[in-house]
Amino acid sequence: MLSIVIPVLNESESLPQLHAEIGTVAAQENLDVELVFVDDGSTDDSWQVIEKLAEQDQRVRAIRFRRNFGKAAALSAGLEMADGEFIMSMDADLQDDPAEIPRFLEKLAEGNDVVNGWKQRRLDPWHKVYPSKVFNYMVSKLTGLSLHDHNCGVKCFRSQVAQEIELYGELHRFVPVLAHAQGFRVAELPVNHRSREFGHSKYGVRRFLRGFLDLLTVKFLTGFGQRPQHMLGATGLLFFGIGGLGIAYLTLVWILTNVFEFGFGPIGGRPLLAYSIAFVLLGGQLMSLGFLAELVVANSPRSTRRYSIRERIAGANQAAATEEAEGP
Repeated sequence: MLSIVIPVLNESESLPQLHAEIGTVAAQENLDVELVFVDDGSTDDSWQVIEKLAEQDQRVRAIRFRRNFGKAAALSAGLEMADGEFIMSMDADLQDDPAEIPRFLEKLAEGNDVVNGWKQRRLDPWHKVYPSKVFNYMVSKLTGLSLHDHNCGVKCFRSQVAQEIELYGELHRFVPVLAHAQGFRVAELPVNHRSREFGHSKYGVRRFLRGFLDLLTVKFLTGFGQRPQHMLGATGLLFFGIGGLGIAYLTLVWILTNVFEFGFGPIGGRPLLAYSIAFVLLGGQLMSLGFLAELVVANSPRSTRRYSIRERIAGANQAAATEEAEGP
């Protein structure tokens, strides 16, 4: 079964058409699908529309948040509810084309674990396209996973991937990077990108600033998430060593000046003394932070829910599973 997880934020106008298009593709390709809508604190009629869709189609399941917790939280909740062997994430704004679903499944069948969409012909304004290209270049260089469009909303992956990665903050755009760091095989697939028909974009300039900070977070998590001392301690040792060398040099100068009466002059007014002391202190602090980070990693819980659910629509699959577990 294919579970399609769809985060929703004020997309009431597009939901019926999206549901119809997915249903058409599933019927044409004879696909066993379930649709998991996650209402991320919508202020329009999105939840009412989802309830109507659930009444009409038993394949529809849904979660409603108490407030807006962000796309990563919505995807995380949707992944937790999804029962499919394969999982696809898709935006609710109709810019992702459901007709691409069979191609993603074919790409997974080739032995890939994650297939990331690539909006090769992107129908967005220039002020979104060009910063996105810079962002994708930076992500590829810093993470070692070369993709054209890390931020594409449509992704398809095996359920094992969802079980091993944890999403929070704005890390939803880095699902392929996080999976690649775990050793999963990641591929890319050009997709049809459509113009927005309803509503407006939820992203602005702040998105790119947050994206850059999240990129640094992902780089740290994938490289040093379970061994923070390797980065903080190594950096601390570097600063401590540089400062130590400076102090050692000044100590030698002081001995030569005051014991052997060479004319090197006093060391108290030299800028090197202040810099050396600062480097030693900075190095010591970084190593101390490294030890504290190791304690946090060793003693922190591995999973903590970062959202609050107001309502659920279980759907036919969950209802059947519950009846089977309870028995006659």
